[in-house]
Amino acid sequence: MKLAGHDAMARQADEKTTTYRVKLPRRIVERPLRQVARRVLMALAVLVLTALLVWLDHDGYNDNSDGRVDLLDAFYYATVTLSTTGYGDITPVSDGARLTNIFLITPLRVLFLIILVGTTLEVLTERTREEWRLNRWRSNLRDHTVVIGFGTKGRSAVETVCATGLKPEQVVVVDPSGKVVEAANSLGYAGVVGDATRSDVLLRAEVQRARKIIIATQRDDTAVLVTLTARQLNRSAKIVAAVREEENAQLLRQSGADAVITSASAAGRLLGMSVLSPHAGMVMEDLIQKGSGLDLIERPVIKSEVGLKPKEVDDLVVSVVRGHRVLGYDDKAIGALQLTDRLITIVRVTPTTQVAPDTKPLPQD
Repeated sequence: MKLAGHDAMARQADEKTTTYRVKLPRRIVERPLRQVARRVLMALAVLVLTALLVWLDHDGYNDNSDGRVDLLDAFYYATVTLSTTGYGDITPVSDGARLTNIFLITPLRVLFLIILVGTTLEVLTERTREEWRLNRWRSNLRDHTVVIGFGTKGRSAVETVCATGLKPEQVVVVDPSGKVVEAANSLGYAGVVGDATRSDVLLRAEVQRARKIIIATQRDDTAVLVTLTARQLNRSAKIVAAVREEENAQLLRQSGADAVITSASAAGRLLGMSVLSPHAGMVMEDLIQKGSGLDLIERPVIKSEVGLKPKEVDDLVVSVVRGHRVLGYDDKAIGALQLTDRLITIVRVTPTTQVAPDTKPLPQD
C-alpha cells in the first residue's frame, strides 16, 4: 500500500485543533430560534391583551400626570405591570378596574413571567441536560458495535447486523462529517463526529468496551491506522475491516483485524458469477442480504447434534468451525460433531431467526 506523504499529512493534521463531539439520537424537536420567536410572540400577545383590557376600562384608572389614561398609557401600564416594576404613577381606582387586575391582569402577569423565565431556564439548563444524558449513555454502554465510516459500506453493514436483532441503541457511528452523523442519528444510532485515527475520538465512542468494531473507511491507509488504534484500545473486540485493494488485506490483518473484506474484489466476483450463472448470482445476493429469503448464519452445536455428521443435521450445514479452523461440510477431518464446534448453516428466514447468531435461542433436548 502506498503511504507516501502520509507522515507529512499526519503532522499537518496534528497541528490543527481537533474538534469532536458526541451526538445522540433524539426526537425531532422545533428549532431553537423558532421556539424563542414563538415564545416572544406569546409574550407580546399577553402584553397587547393586557393593554387592551386597561384601555377598555380606562375610566377606572388614574394617571398622576394628567388624570386620564390613553392608549399609550395603557401599553405603558401593561408593560410595567407585567414586568412587576410597578412605578405607581398609573393606578386602578374603580372597583371594576381593581377586579380586572385581580382576576385577569394578575394571571396574565404570571403567564408572562412563566414564558420569559421558562425560556431562560431552558437555555441555561440545555447544556447540563445534554451532559447528563451523555454521561448516562456512557455508563450504560457495554458490548456495543462501533461502526467507523457511515458511507455505503458502513450503512449496509449496520443494516445487516441490525437485521439479526441488534438494537440501534447498541450501535455507535464514528464519522468526520457532521451531516453523516446526523443521518445516523435519524436512524436511531448514536454518533461521534471526529477523526477515527485519533484515540481520543474512539474513546468518545467507548471503543474500549465495544464487542465488535466495523471499519468501513473510504481510504485503505486510513483503515490501517484506525485498525491499529482500535486494537491498541481494545484487545478482545472482533474487528472487521473493508479495503479496496487486495494487496492491502494482509496489512490490515497484521494491524489487528480479525477479518478483512476486499470490497472491489468481492463485487467483481459477484459480477462474474452473475454473468456465468445469473441464478447463482441471485442466490448469493440473497444469502448476503440479511432478513429475507435465505440467510447464512453461524451457531453452536446443540446436545442432540453431538456425534452426528454434518449431513445428518436438520439445517443445511456449509462449514464446521473447530477451534481456529473452518472445515468444509465434506471434510473427513470433521468426523462426528463435537459440542465445542460451531456450524455455519443456510436457513430460511422466519420470525424466530431474527436474532443475533451468537444469542440465537436453541431448541432444548
